[in-house]
Amino acid sequence: MATIRDVAKRAGVSVATVSRVLNNKGYAHEDTRKLVNDAIKELNYKPNEVARSLYKKKSRLIGLLLPDIRNPFFPELARGVEDEMQEQGLHLIIGNADEKPEKEIDYIQTFKQNNVIGIISATNHAETKLYENLSFPVVLLDRITGSYPSVYADGLDGGKIAAQEMVRRGSKRIALLRGPIELRTAQDRFKGAVDELCDANVDFQVITSSFSFHDAEKMAKTLFEKFPETDGIIASNDLSAAAILHEALRIGRSIPDDLQIIGYDDIPLSKLLFPSLSTIRQPAYDMGREAAKLLMNIINNKPLAQKNIQLPVTFIERQTTRKVEEND
Repeated sequence: MATIRDVAKRAGVSVATVSRVLNNKGYAHEDTRKLVNDAIKELNYKPNEVARSLYKKKSRLIGLLLPDIRNPFFPELARGVEDEMQEQGLHLIIGNADEKPEKEIDYIQTFKQNNVIGIISATNHAETKLYENLSFPVVLLDRITGSYPSVYADGLDGGKIAAQEMVRRGSKRIALLRGPIELRTAQDRFKGAVDELCDANVDFQVITSSFSFHDAEKMAKTLFEKFPETDGIIASNDLSAAAILHEALRIGRSIPDDLQIIGYDDIPLSKLLFPSLSTIRQPAYDMGREAAKLLMNIINNKPLAQKNIQLPVTFIERQTTRKVEEND
């Protein structure tokens, strides 16, 4: 890998001159600039962003904080952020907080030490003081608070649609999984489903669950032991739905004739399950891109058409729900 010294040697100039050209700081003759830029291209030289940021006290780096990289929903968010940032000549430092405040604090400190110019956070602790008094802007992704700009999907509508589709397809004894209480996005989808189920002529039970597959496995066993007559389950996310599907098939429930399941997110795994999972699709990739655009507009002091951007959700019909016409 070429170094700045290699560039200087190829161009026949000093390292200091190459640095002035790279950072556009100080005088350098146009002929000299051309020699340096030609050498950079020939050697495919990539400047060290961290070193440049330490020198300039500014960088082309963005921090991205995710709550749990094991959940396939979050890499999809990250891909949207990354693609948009790369098109704008920026680079990401990604941190996986594992839903632990102490790890989140460590990553925020790491971002500060690397002179990031902004943070996009999709973690579970956006309501805390972790992000106060930072010298750069923060945008929340798939999270909502009253304090920071944010990009998120329409959870109220998502919960409503899931409940409507479950009832339309004939389920009468429904288990509704309530996601983490501290997350506004999870509670929005829960409220949307509850409001719709209360208006329908069905019985339903509420079960609080996390978003992790490990917790969902234990919850699924408890659900079927306590409520064996359940004929429809609205999961808090696709990982929970996958765990429920696994347990349902293990105990001999027929999907979707005897039991219907609707997930939430539409992670890539959903279509690969057997039977494939009906779910509410959040446009994760688009959400990531929108968050990146919003952050860059703030960094560049551009006027914001919207401080909080809400994207629509859609129902994806697969094999864990019955066809509507079969219940007519």
